[in-house]
Amino acid sequence: MPREVYLDNAATTKVDEKVVNAMIPYYSERYGNASSTHAKGEEAKRAIEESREIIAKQIGAKYKEIIFTGSGTEANNFAIKGLFFKNYPEKNHIITTKIEHDCVLNTCKWLETQGAEITYLDVDEKGFVNLKDIDEAITDKTFLISIIHGNNEIGTIQNIKEIGEICKRKNVLFHSDACQSFTKVPINVVKDNIDLLSLNAHKIHGPKGVGALYLRQGVEIDALLHGGGHEFGLRSSTENVAGIIGFAKAAKIASWRDIKNMNKLRNYFIF
Repeated sequence: MPREVYLDNAATTKVDEKVVNAMIPYYSERYGNASSTHAKGEEAKRAIEESREIIAKQIGAKYKEIIFTGSGTEANNFAIKGLFFKNYPEKNHIITTKIEHDCVLNTCKWLETQGAEITYLDVDEKGFVNLKDIDEAITDKTFLISIIHGNNEIGTIQNIKEIGEICKRKNVLFHSDACQSFTKVPINVVKDNIDLLSLNAHKIHGPKGVGALYLRQGVEIDALLHGGGHEFGLRSSTENVAGIIGFAKAAKIASWRDIKNMNKLRNYFIF
């Protein structure tokens, strides 16, 4: 039998067996709707809140600052569109880079049809954005800078702490897409001055169809989905309880030893 070698973890990962085992009960005996007030519902609700705590802890956030979504793409759309419609027309300028994930670039292109002004910054030959370019691009109409943390194609890790410092000094919100870097590179939303951070599960051996948006307490944003008021009234939809449980489990079992191993394998193939 030929041996299969999978080299596409940047696109998606195999779900860890521990994650699968954690999820299974929420498809069978713990199947309640987390919005229901009966025992089954309360059981599901507790599990979601415990998962929220786990994800929050990984990035130095408060548990109420984690909004579960259906994907990283949804989290990015939620962050950028939600802030645009909250700030428009007083402020309409967004700064991003030319090497963002398609969901960010296409969101920005669509927002241009709604009245947004977008600055797409160049990067150098290694994929790094120039901090001076960011600073100089900010105007009195700028309300958001959105720059990916770990690039999904070339792997460049931007210096989000220094970008966050510029944003804080200029009183501009900072959003970063951390779907590729979450659990692989240290992130602390407080120390790094991050206001919004997009995450997902399937890049870290969790299930597909679940993500999260970190939304710093006090940041005002328009809801993307309206309905029954789920996720603190910001993301209505019956929660994917099993997926959320799997997401938290994957985050919890992520190991820096595994990351070191991954780095060794990368260096082996490059050099």
